[in-house]
Amino acid sequence: MSKEAKSGLQALLTPEESVVVLIDHQPFQFANLNSHEPTMIVNNSVALAKVAKAFDVPTILTTVLEERGGYLIKGIQDVFPDQKPINRTLINTWEDQVVVDAVKATGRKKLIIAGLWTEICVAMPAIQAAGEGFDVFVVTDASGSGSKEGHDMAVRRMVQAGVVPITWTAVASEWQRDWAREETISGVTDVLLEHGGATGVAFSWETQLLATARPGTSA
Repeated sequence: MSKEAKSGLQALLTPEESVVVLIDHQPFQFANLNSHEPTMIVNNSVALAKVAKAFDVPTILTTVLEERGGYLIKGIQDVFPDQKPINRTLINTWEDQVVVDAVKATGRKKLIIAGLWTEICVAMPAIQAAGEGFDVFVVTDASGSGSKEGHDMAVRRMVQAGVVPITWTAVASEWQRDWAREETISGVTDVLLEHGGATGVAFSWETQLLATARPGTSA
């Protein structure tokens, strides 16, 4: 990634330039996920998938040896019910030409990756794609490892290679950018309500208060 691509307004994500690849959110990988609370990675990866759909960002799903490691988790598959994940044997997604061709077919250069495990199936393609001219962003809170050290060392290594770490809410915010972009507000709000934790709860409460008359008054 060039220095120019790392700073300035052009460094921020836009839906029109982005493509998402979700890698190996499968039962086998979740079974040894210890860098994060597994339910948080489920929540965040599903949220990222839903935000990508809300902004019509091309999203590529991929699994490794699904016949042994299990199918993609239901929460993500349900966002794209008609899309069959690309099932690989290669550990490094970016060495699978079917996946690479699918990314390149979008014509987009800002590659957003999340997956399990961070130091293996995320780091390998992120580092390789960054070396091939893609601006690569890794959604760290939708990715995880067998240990906190494994996750942290992978993020450090990727940063040294020019990859940008980011969270799913930052991706959503950069894509939305302007609350006057009304065509996507509803979709973003729905995702925040379902997956935004305290932010979603607070928004729900705010909506309730705005719709409720104060004591002693009529609606």
